[in-house]
Amino acid sequence: MTLLVAAGAAAASPAATVSRAPFGSADGQTVEAITLGNAAGMKARIITYGASLQSLTVADRDGRFDDVIVGPATIDTYLAKPQFMGATVGRVANRIAKGRFTLDGKAYQTPINDGANSLHGGPQGFDKAVWEVVSVASGPSASVTLRHVSPDGDMGYPGALTVLATYSLDEQNQFTIDYKATTDRPTVVNISNHAYWNLAGEGSPRGAMGQVLTIPADHYTPIDAGLIPTGEIRAVAGSVFDFRTPTAIGARVRDAADSQIAFGKGYDHNWVIALTLSPSPRLLVRVEDPVSGRVMEMLSNQPGLQFYSGNFLDGTTIGKSGRLYRQGDAIVLEPQGFPDTVNQPAFGSARLDPGQTYHNLILLRFSTSAH
Repeated sequence: MTLLVAAGAAAASPAATVSRAPFGSADGQTVEAITLGNAAGMKARIITYGASLQSLTVADRDGRFDDVIVGPATIDTYLAKPQFMGATVGRVANRIAKGRFTLDGKAYQTPINDGANSLHGGPQGFDKAVWEVVSVASGPSASVTLRHVSPDGDMGYPGALTVLATYSLDEQNQFTIDYKATTDRPTVVNISNHAYWNLAGEGSPRGAMGQVLTIPADHYTPIDAGLIPTGEIRAVAGSVFDFRTPTAIGARVRDAADSQIAFGKGYDHNWVIALTLSPSPRLLVRVEDPVSGRVMEMLSNQPGLQFYSGNFLDGTTIGKSGRLYRQGDAIVLEPQGFPDTVNQPAFGSARLDPGQTYHNLILLRFSTSAH
């Protein structure tokens, strides 16, 4: 495996850079694009709308750079057809059954926006807010920190929640997404990033289904027909959910002999990496595109990984390349607490109290494999 580091780049040289530019407007507010770059040529663009990862250019084994983030080219497309592309999702990422939960004996109702359930914080979640730029920095690691304050009662959730999202890129081609949140009264929190990935390159006619996935998880959480976990923690052994050895995504994604695939119209499930948070990031998933040689390893302190195989991409979104996005053109990998944890105590807790800090640290390490 070859790390993608520029030859001759001095370790002590603060080569990572940051720049800012306008990216249109949303709800009368200016949207900015912040670009992080390193000496190896890797670049990340983050927009303040939804604190979204808008593009990430990474070299293949031959040194060719492609954008591996699938998503819109302009703010108009983000607004016209919201699909969480690259967005920070919350206050509670993933699904809450019927949008309901109870905290300290009080029942709360959040808006329904996914069948009978609430998805990714509701119809006006963090993905639709214009975040404030708190700071930018260049040096050995280039970074931007964005802030969003979700008021008490926002989308039905209790407590004012202050969220910080820090994106950073270093000279070793490690890209980091660091979420932190604090509250002024007890609430529930599960924040993640919803980037759509295609290591073949955005708009590649090969799509993402030929890419090889490894998930070091012995169990996953089955879902019902409404895509809500049943509460069972089921072994992956002998099933289409076993990615403990490297397996092409497309090999089993349409195997409807497993009712779970039929429910999700492909993969849209949570893998159980562990039952508790980790004090330091651990490997959640490895993705390799055999053709380009690009490899991405995703680490996080979170216990779960939601893997979604792009089942609902239907040709109605035009991407940055000018191509239509169709089923299987991208995948989503979300480090998280388990879906519907707010209603399933066996899954852990999504509770956040005053004086505590919610933290989801996501590390993305890029390299290349040999031919």
